[in-house]
Amino acid sequence: MQDKAQTLPNERRIVITRVFDAPRELVWRAWTEPQHMAKWFGPKDFTIPTCELDVRIGGVLRLTMRAPDGQHYPMKGVFREVVRPERLSFSNIAIDNGGNHLLEGVTTVTFEDIGGKTKMTLDAHAVGLVPQAPSMLAGMEAGWTGSFDKLAAALGRQLR
Repeated sequence: MQDKAQTLPNERRIVITRVFDAPRELVWRAWTEPQHMAKWFGPKDFTIPTCELDVRIGGVLRLTMRAPDGQHYPMKGVFREVVRPERLSFSNIAIDNGGNHLLEGVTTVTFEDIGGKTKMTLDAHAVGLVPQAPSMLAGMEAGWTGSFDKLAAALGRQLR
């Protein structure tokens, strides 16, 4: 009998396109200013107690997602491409509280102006490095979708 972890995917790529009723510059700010990203990033009902962004090539991002049960999920990465206000690309590394890598990947986000609205396309790829990775990877799409629902609400409030 095969080990269950070996039968589940250990790598995942998702592409999500969404149109926001907000100007591209505002959507860009939501992704690049920590006080704004902290309001929307993470799955539904998660909060972001820590959000640090140094949005430049080689700059670091660090954030912590807090689940409703109080569990913390830290993440870090490095910006690989920054083309204001068109494109962001960064490594994304899910880590445990000891700093060990759980998932490693790359996320690229493009922003297209479509008549005062913004067409945003997210391309996220991740590879699992630990036995629990398949369940983490399985939640990627739901996590990003929940984030974008929160982003739409924040944009509707003009990121206040």
